[in-house]
Amino acid sequence: MLHILLNNGGTITFANCVTQWYFICASEASECLLLTVMSYDRYVAICNPLRYSSVMTISFSSKLSAMCWLLGIFVSFIVTVTPSELNFCGPNIIDHLFCDLVPLLELSCSDPFIVHLEVYIMGTPIVIIPTTIIVMSYTNIVTTVLRIPSTTGRQKAFSTCSSHLIVVSMYYWTIFSVYILPTKVLTLSMSKILSLLYTVFTPFINPIIYSLRNKDIKKAVQETFYKHIINVN
Repeated sequence: MLHILLNNGGTITFANCVTQWYFICASEASECLLLTVMSYDRYVAICNPLRYSSVMTISFSSKLSAMCWLLGIFVSFIVTVTPSELNFCGPNIIDHLFCDLVPLLELSCSDPFIVHLEVYIMGTPIVIIPTTIIVMSYTNIVTTVLRIPSTTGRQKAFSTCSSHLIVVSMYYWTIFSVYILPTKVLTLSMSKILSLLYTVFTPFINPIIYSLRNKDIKKAVQETFYKHIINVN
């Protein structure tokens, strides 16, 4: 995808196109599930702080992470096999940044109804259920935080989940816009921009958003910044 972006286009075989879609889909699905696990982690930390160490153990967290990846890989495999069996007899030019499902189906000469139905069915455990869990988790978090008497305590509690909430809002907003909204609502250029947001921009700023809450990293960034200013002067 980066090669295509840097060269303003490129060629790719059908097998590589399907493979690219599989890995992008697996990453998207796993990211949705991992963000859901992180929201549950924040829920336990704020709503049941005394039980956090006993609930979110290293073993339990590792199992949840492994389940997210395995489920994402499994679902992605299913929604990749069916599109790969469609007939493509028309134009072979995808007007997109990568081999995404929607522009790929537009090139098919077969009826894509089964693929759309499959995507919506598989989207339930990957998008709908995680979204519901995240909303419920943050509803309980907000309710708990508002009961904290001190302003300092409320600010500290909100700062604990602020970075995760920013990432969730950005990621799910773009995912819903691209795959849930009707294709007639979005222009082709807008679809490309949104796709670029959740495939490149969001993963790029993830470590920045999360790491800036770390005091050691903040201190290191400040020291590097000050040294740079001194050297320039």
